[in-house]
Amino acid sequence: MNSASKVPPPETWIRVFPWSFTLKSFSKVVAAAVCGLVLAGCTGTPMKTPQYDSSQYTVVGHSEASATGLMLFGLIPIRQNDRFVRAQNSAIQAKGGDALINTQVQEKWFWAWVLNGYTTTVSGDVIKLKTAK
Repeated sequence: MNSASKVPPPETWIRVFPWSFTLKSFSKVVAAAVCGLVLAGCTGTPMKTPQYDSSQYTVVGHSEASATGLMLFGLIPIRQNDRFVRAQNSAIQAKGGDALINTQVQEKWFWAWVLNGYTTTVSGDVIKLKTAK
């Protein structure tokens, strides 16, 4: 066996294969970016329900609205993270009010072969805030 057919030991590969160092660095950057995207996809919009004194508003009436979000393949959220806020805003807008009090939240879910669906129903009393005189 001649010396030209010998494989160098792994500790010398970085000198023999300089692209291996670049590939290791690139894979770390890609792994960090994927982790960042996954974590960013897991955030949602909080549903705000401020407290009001009864002298600050007039009750317009009871309202209820729903919003649906999907999880494609159990990993990809589609209109999922803000469904609580969308349902709350729809309930308020249906009566032309400013806010929702005595809020109740219900959730139903369904599934199909490639997705899960979550329907959130928000109900409560819609109020119109009084303006300062």
